[in-house]
Amino acid sequence: MKCIGVILALCSFFMLNAAQAKHKPTVFIIGDSTVKNGQGNGAGGLWGWGDPISQYFDHSQVEVENRALGGTSSRTFQSKGLWEEVRKSLKPGDFVLMQFGHNDSSPVNDTLRARGTLKGIGEETEEIDNLITKQHETVHSYGWYLRKMVREAKAKGATPVIITPIPRNDWENGKIKRTPDSYPDWAMEVARQENVRFIDLNKSMSDSLDTYTREQVTGRFFYSRDHTHTSAEGAMLSASLVVKGLRAMPDFKLTQYLLKNPHIVFPVKKRVFLIGDSTVANGNDTIVGWGRELPAFFDTSRVIVVNKARGGRSSRTFRSEGLWREVLEQVQPGDFVLMQFGHNDGAKPDAEKFRGSLRGTGNETMKVTKPDGTKEIVHTYGWYMKKYIGETKAKGAIPIVFSMIPRNIWKDGKVERASDMYGKWAREVAGQNGAFFVDLNERIAGKYEKMGPGQVNAFFPGDHTHTNQEGAKLNAQTVVEGIRALKDCELKAYLNE
Repeated sequence: MKCIGVILALCSFFMLNAAQAKHKPTVFIIGDSTVKNGQGNGAGGLWGWGDPISQYFDHSQVEVENRALGGTSSRTFQSKGLWEEVRKSLKPGDFVLMQFGHNDSSPVNDTLRARGTLKGIGEETEEIDNLITKQHETVHSYGWYLRKMVREAKAKGATPVIITPIPRNDWENGKIKRTPDSYPDWAMEVARQENVRFIDLNKSMSDSLDTYTREQVTGRFFYSRDHTHTSAEGAMLSASLVVKGLRAMPDFKLTQYLLKNPHIVFPVKKRVFLIGDSTVANGNDTIVGWGRELPAFFDTSRVIVVNKARGGRSSRTFRSEGLWREVLEQVQPGDFVLMQFGHNDGAKPDAEKFRGSLRGTGNETMKVTKPDGTKEIVHTYGWYMKKYIGETKAKGAIPIVFSMIPRNIWKDGKVERASDMYGKWAREVAGQNGAFFVDLNERIAGKYEKMGPGQVNAFFPGDHTHTNQEGAKLNAQTVVEGIRALKDCELKAYLNE
């Protein structure tokens, strides 16, 4: 009987946990590009507040889904079917945070967006033949569309929260420009009429920005090229004010899912690992690899460039010395690994520094005995590169293979290439193993030839292999040009404009 009681207790426990998991509420966030910019990856350095706010919630208790879409108004978020997708997903106990207004002031009917709504919150309408959809449409007021979403959310047992649109980076008399009798006021009036909670983000953010000068705000919370979309820090400010508004609401169930002491890291940075030899490594004041200059070309608010390249290493010794193992232990899904080897692979496999690899991309091996008596199975250059690619992909990261930079060796007015050896083998291995490939050898050689030996010699103060800082800058710029040319490579989105 004891056994039966224990079994019943366990069954009840698991059934209760299953029921709790089944009814885990979701916070749906809807709005325009100030809530979710682009794909939500910060392209161009721009973010919406719907991305960082997720980190304030306890995800063991609640889900957070940012369904906002740039370019939409309260009208087109519905006419495009985006609201219907959210509405169908709503369950009793869910929440909907909604912020619209920035695009509602656009033309009601044109060939560009046709997304505007009628001003105000009344019941007036305008009949149009939509120039984009070619359909007849009845256009309503901004308030009408908000009311519709509020009522439909409540009908599904969800709790809507109206949030006024963030202010633009427009100034008047030393203060953020207010817009009375406009979308913020209309949004709050709808909330009062429908008896739902609201957050006046427009006011709280304007008040916060007023504590800075216009020059301090521009370049920190916004960029000078855009007065509407926030930077990462601007999105963080908006999100923190939304959370502050939620916490201030008495007896609001959603606040129980907020973390008491959240550790906010935003944006969550991708990491770009560099592996290779001295032509990639940071080097010193005289010898500089392109990896040292590369971070200047990236939006470092969204990525961290980690240069793990080491001088004197080949594709073989970077692995045999445990340097690759140290990198691989740090690689996370979504990271990038940029790899360039070849300069030291041409050494003898069984002599001197014991760093040479076998030529080609095959499976040939050589057994060598080192001076200390240890034995090593040496593989081909291609074999080692395949290992780097495969192990990178196994970690969920993205490998990008680069052919080695050319040496400052000329013949008949042309730079000596590695097109028939390491350049060719790097391309083959990348293609056969699903990695991106940039022919850095050819790209840089072409640039050198346009400059001529006299100008290029200034890049190589000590020998024909290692560049100074100016040469490294040119090579880093060429790396970036190669990345930009890669089709479907996500790393392009993290480059500076």
